[in-house]
Amino acid sequence: MVIVVMGPAGAGKTTVGRALARSLGWPFADADAFHPPASVARMRAGLPLGEAERAPWLAALAARIARWTAEGDDAVLACSALRRAHRAALVPADAVGEVRFVYLRVDAPLLAARLARRTGHFFPPALLASQLATLEPPGADEPALTVDGALPAATLVARIRQALAPPPGPPAGLPPDDG
Repeated sequence: MVIVVMGPAGAGKTTVGRALARSLGWPFADADAFHPPASVARMRAGLPLGEAERAPWLAALAARIARWTAEGDDAVLACSALRRAHRAALVPADAVGEVRFVYLRVDAPLLAARLARRTGHFFPPALLASQLATLEPPGADEPALTVDGALPAATLVARIRQALAPPPGPPAGLPPDDG
């Protein structure tokens, strides 16, 4: 399974994603590392990305997810995945059901406060409004879990793990009970 921890800047994607990956013993990747240098420079200058700038980034992320799922690897990815179309682009056709989204829902004032305290990141707080304007929270028909991103990371990890745990099956080596 690939778990994509999503939401706008300041939602806690990296913090929660890293903690979740560590608790599961899975690899973690941050989608920010997949941005082309031109996109990073654009955001650093306070200019929001358009769909044309997002396209190669989403393609690179989709390729990474496809590699994980093709190899049978579990992983956690922190990625904004703001629009339904972005989320759809991230899921390879042969990996439907293997990619789950966790939406960290956080209100705008808390996002702004978190971004104001953040240091050393290329995304300036001034771009938050553009992310909120772009955001399409996951619909009921999407494979997404919505959690309150204002909660502590440890609480979120526990809730995510509980919600995404596979249903209990027969012990290893025993056939399922058909009775």
